[in-house]
Amino acid sequence: MIDTSVIRERFTAVERDLNERSRRLLAAAEAKTSGYGGITAAHRATGIARSTIGRGRKDLADPSSLSGEVRRAGGGCPSLIEKDPALLESLRQLVEPATMGDPMRPLIWVSKSHAKLATALHEMGHKVADSSIPKLLGLLKYRRQVNRKTLEACP
Repeated sequence: MIDTSVIRERFTAVERDLNERSRRLLAAAEAKTSGYGGITAAHRATGIARSTIGRGRKDLADPSSLSGEVRRAGGGCPSLIEKDPALLESLRQLVEPATMGDPMRPLIWVSKSHAKLATALHEMGHKVADSSIPKLLGLLKYRRQVNRKTLEACP
């Protein structure tokens, strides 16, 4: 029987300094050195999926596959701006009439909600969710107006 507490102790000692790839490789190395049942033991100790540990073992077996990249090229979906280049300009047109701001701050505020902006963009023919509006506003150097009290010194 493999002692998972030792594996867990080693893993938690360095976990916060590891990226996705090095986490996978460390778990795979623990599984390999543990012998029979090592993948299960590493999975229980680290919480990393068994399939991920298996991929890490394949990476350890073929060192030439270990490039400097954490993930393979082409992973993930293209950004909204790549799929729809006119999206930012359409958002800018929607936001400019409802812009407020403090001349002393670099950010400009928008009074419309994310849901209203997403609905207006849908009507213009863009496919965008209201959860992606904050990121798009950030690219335009805008943000939502936040109701926040400021502390002022009493005279």
